[in-house]
Amino acid sequence: MKKVLVCAAFTTSSLFAHHGVASLGVAGLEGPGAPVETTSSATLPEGKYLAYMKLDYASYENYTPVIDDETDKSYYWMYGLGYGFTPYLSGYVFAPYYTKRIENGEETSGFHDINLMGVLGFKYDEGFILTPSNESLDDLEDWHFTLFANLTLPTGNSELKKPDGSLYDAGMQLSFGEASYMIGMSATKWFGNEWTFVADTSYNTFTEHTYSDGTRVKFADEIRINGALTYKLYTNVKKRLRVDANLEANFLHLGRDKENGIPQEATGGDILYNTAGFRVFYNNVSAAVGLKVPVWTKLNEEDLQQGSEGKEDYRVIFSFSTLF
Repeated sequence: MKKVLVCAAFTTSSLFAHHGVASLGVAGLEGPGAPVETTSSATLPEGKYLAYMKLDYASYENYTPVIDDETDKSYYWMYGLGYGFTPYLSGYVFAPYYTKRIENGEETSGFHDINLMGVLGFKYDEGFILTPSNESLDDLEDWHFTLFANLTLPTGNSELKKPDGSLYDAGMQLSFGEASYMIGMSATKWFGNEWTFVADTSYNTFTEHTYSDGTRVKFADEIRINGALTYKLYTNVKKRLRVDANLEANFLHLGRDKENGIPQEATGGDILYNTAGFRVFYNNVSAAVGLKVPVWTKLNEEDLQQGSEGKEDYRVIFSFSTLF
């Protein structure tokens, strides 16, 4: 039986949206693909590092034609380093860098909270087993899964002030001010041909933070459910080149933020996005680009939630990663 290492080429994508989560993916020239936004169920090979960067650019719908304080656009940069401790256990550290710009030209920009993540991989092959180091192409057709958890540390600045000396809104700050926690799982099925199905779900919760002006804020919990189909368009094993197309559905549920213990108006709701994109693998590097748009929303106060998730005109996602 032909053996293949699942380290021919790699990709890691991650998303830090308004409140930040990370999604991961690893893929080779052979076997399952990896989506742009949805977390795949592959882990890093033992003893290998993965370095990557990502940009998630969001352009928001404006409610008024005048230049005022509406949220205009955001640039969510992400820099990360991963390491394969064992074939089934990977660890990552992320350093996000955000720029959040208001229509009147004001912006906050800088490094956000550092994020630590652990990923445990396993599969089903006549029973659940931890992800082995080497798998044949037949083995790669088994259902693969991961459990993952992450923790953010309040290393960013949560006390940024406007020119008039007052604090920016909590959503414009560059830190949650306290730790946040996320758990999740993923499932991946490669059908032995060009098609791969990937799904994940995660739950993210935040700790209440007290700002210097005495205001207490607790960001709402988030639930994400993602599903993706990837299709292998082109492979050239000799040149170690692979091109995939991806189509994804990304559901996000947001609860209401709380201020001083009181649920806040103009926060929370449900959003369904569609993401379409391409991924290119070449040797030990990977690059992906995707267009993400909200296709259905049920926000709590839709007319008041300019600048929130679900009110984007579009998001453009680009990532680049390399294994060494």
